[in-house]
Amino acid sequence: MTRLIEYADASPEVRAVYDDIKAARGVADVNNFWKALAVHPPTLARTWESLRRVMAPGALDPLVKEMLYLAASAAAGCAYCVASHTAAARAKGMTEEMHGELLAILGMAAETNRLAEALRVPVDPAFE
Repeated sequence: MTRLIEYADASPEVRAVYDDIKAARGVADVNNFWKALAVHPPTLARTWESLRRVMAPGALDPLVKEMLYLAASAAAGCAYCVASHTAAARAKGMTEEMHGELLAILGMAAETNRLAEALRVPVDPAFE
């Protein structure tokens, strides 16, 4: 089982990242993903900084970003990430209807992707 670094046991370097995560997300504690990454403080800090920048306000709506993250997590087969980003998307306004449509799209894309790969369909010139 992966070791989780709790705040009380964390180094000052890890506590600083935890404090930033808690402040940015308005939560009392960081989730287990961050606690697992804390076994290597440079990876924890780098990952948090990258995620914070990627998920920051931009051209895409915050809900869209979470739903995209959820879709990528489902495609990658990461159960933890699916649970985490489903909760985050719901917190940002994803309804059950939206979740259902997202799952339908994921399923359809998985099916048609496999068919295109199995058939070795050449890419249409118009798509290049």
